[in-house]
Amino acid sequence: MTRLAILGATGAVGTTLLRVLEERDFPLDELRLLASERSAGTSRPYAGREIPIQAVGPQSFDGIDIAIFSAGATRSREWAPQAIAAGAVVVDNSSAFRMDDGVPLVVADVNPHAARAHSGLISNPNCSTMQLMPVLAALHRRSPLDHVTVATYQSVSGTGQKAVEALRNQSAAVLVGDEPTVEVYPHRIAFNVLRAGAPAGDDDYTDEELKLVNESRKILELPELRVSVTCMRVPVLNSHSEAVWVRTREPIGPDEARELLAAEPGITVIDDPEADLYPMAIDADGQDGVLVGRIRRDLGDPNALALWVVADNLRKGAATNAVEIAQLLVRDRLLRSAAA
Repeated sequence: MTRLAILGATGAVGTTLLRVLEERDFPLDELRLLASERSAGTSRPYAGREIPIQAVGPQSFDGIDIAIFSAGATRSREWAPQAIAAGAVVVDNSSAFRMDDGVPLVVADVNPHAARAHSGLISNPNCSTMQLMPVLAALHRRSPLDHVTVATYQSVSGTGQKAVEALRNQSAAVLVGDEPTVEVYPHRIAFNVLRAGAPAGDDDYTDEELKLVNESRKILELPELRVSVTCMRVPVLNSHSEAVWVRTREPIGPDEARELLAAEPGITVIDDPEADLYPMAIDADGQDGVLVGRIRRDLGDPNALALWVVADNLRKGAATNAVEIAQLLVRDRLLRSAAA
């Protein structure tokens, strides 16, 4: 049995973490829910009982085996060292440590071996990176990747609950002819498409785009992989979609790609053009796996495929992977406590 803490338990990912832990009947001796002072004293339901929310503090991680962080990079930088010093293994959903040398960046169904090298800290990749990795890994095992091009269509839940409410409120206002209030994003998101992320560096790429490039290389252990990416935010409540073009050293035909991907435990292929079946955001909502469809040969490159990849960004893109890492830590006895 395991003593587990969640920092950021009241946020969108934290709430989803509780749901996934309960669905999987994760073996727990203790579940400690942590958040800011503002949320202290409230509670969250789990397995038929109410778990109180505690304000995070210096003793919050005493006796904890695994601490899952979903409270943003600033909070992770502040509290991760203290959790590690208290003996916990931190599974961090933020961008704070992903590219640090010596910190494993893990997708549980792609590179679980990386978790074994942890020194008390394991990072979860960004949601748009996460859903793409099982697809790229499967194709790479068949023929080495040469170049990947990605255009993302990211839902507002990836920004948080305030963005979800902003989309709902703005949509309601527009539909009755009112001027919507612009909030959360620099421009209105209702019936619009926005750049995802903030400018990062001198090349006019956003932080969301650079995350996908750099994290893909680290997870796949392909530091020279060519990745071209554009990330956009769309007025969808939940689930990210990606248009992907993959060039491999040797060509992989669409039929073979469907067979390869369908054989992967975490991937579901939905690809029937005649029946107008392909992955949609509403299909992925609430699901743990990755949906792939519209698998075609790239008309401009005989060694490339075009694909459409969709996943629930709160589950597969964050909470589910964090729980799967926790399961891996317990199963392979990779915890730091003497009782593990």
